[in-house]
Amino acid sequence: MNVPLLDLKAQYKSLKSELDAALLNTAETQYFILGPEVQKLEGEICEYLGAERAVGVSSGTDALLLALMALDIKAGDEVIVPTYSFFATAGVVSRLNAVPVFVDCDPVTFNIDPALIEEKITDKTTAIIPVHLYGQSADMDPIMAIAKKHNLKVIEDGAQAISVQYKDGKSVGTIGDVGCYSFFPSKNLGCFGDGGMTVTMDDDIAELLKVKRVHGGKPKYYHSMIGGNFRLDAIQAGVLSVKLPHLDSWSQKRRDNAELYTKLFVEAGLAAEEGKITLDENNKVLLPKAVYKPESSNENQASSIKNYHIYNQYVIRVENRDELLAHLRENGIGCEIYYPVPFHKQECFQDLPSSKDEYPNADFAATHSIALPIYPELQKEQIEFVVKTIEMFVK
Repeated sequence: MNVPLLDLKAQYKSLKSELDAALLNTAETQYFILGPEVQKLEGEICEYLGAERAVGVSSGTDALLLALMALDIKAGDEVIVPTYSFFATAGVVSRLNAVPVFVDCDPVTFNIDPALIEEKITDKTTAIIPVHLYGQSADMDPIMAIAKKHNLKVIEDGAQAISVQYKDGKSVGTIGDVGCYSFFPSKNLGCFGDGGMTVTMDDDIAELLKVKRVHGGKPKYYHSMIGGNFRLDAIQAGVLSVKLPHLDSWSQKRRDNAELYTKLFVEAGLAAEEGKITLDENNKVLLPKAVYKPESSNENQASSIKNYHIYNQYVIRVENRDELLAHLRENGIGCEIYYPVPFHKQECFQDLPSSKDEYPNADFAATHSIALPIYPELQKEQIEFVVKTIEMFVK
């Protein structure tokens, strides 16, 4: 049986007529960059997330870079980032000649551990970038408390987490100063190329984001500040407007798939005891955990949180991870390692002081984790085959 890591053709087929119409509309209007379609999407994103302002940009990476520029992060400033994330989280900091300062991840959620942030703060620290990794919120209450105490800006990296809600039901990206999203095709909400979005609750920050995304020009050709070419294409905005109404149902299908995975792993006797953060001699599988899943007994909280986890990835941890990766691929199952090299071990960051520190949780995740197929169109039989194939390998 073939089980791809992701099947974008299945999603396209389900919305083909609407998506084709959106593409044709751009061809007919010949309005390719920014314009009405982008403005329409920005309004839809604001309404969906509960944000005051949204500014469409060229990619998730550019969203982070633009946010740093709008918040006046300068050369020599230190920015707290998790050491376990996609490269852009730290890369954008270095591109401004600021200094990324690494913090280890929480062993359960993979997100930055708030308890380890404050010890990394110095008089040069200006911002924190928490990442809502794999589709689950970072623990924002203590992060925001630390930021307030030390007068730091907070840029939320929600590249894998659009629509995710924190424990109070508030959308990630609307909690800090600026929220950043990616619309890369493989994301839960993906376009037909690169695209991204910044959101904020602050009108002044929003205005800076808008001006800086067009080289800092306002009016056109008149520049009081430096910006960049961070504009969102109209064709991508049109595609995203078609897909956005389906995002909640796709997220629910991902949660359903995750629950089936978990059920099958438990029934097969493969799941490590809940709450464990290390593997033992029995070679059990550490399963992902939805930390902010509302309890059924708490009806008020349950009604306020619908997207507690959207499973951009379903990540397990196992011994002999590389051998399992090969075994799955040999059996036609798509899988991936997110991420094999934490920032503190990346060659380009070896001159940074924080690269010399210890990060046991990130190191463990990098050497033991593997992402399994979780996309909405995945069939029950395919999930059963994945678990059975892993059972064969483990036992």
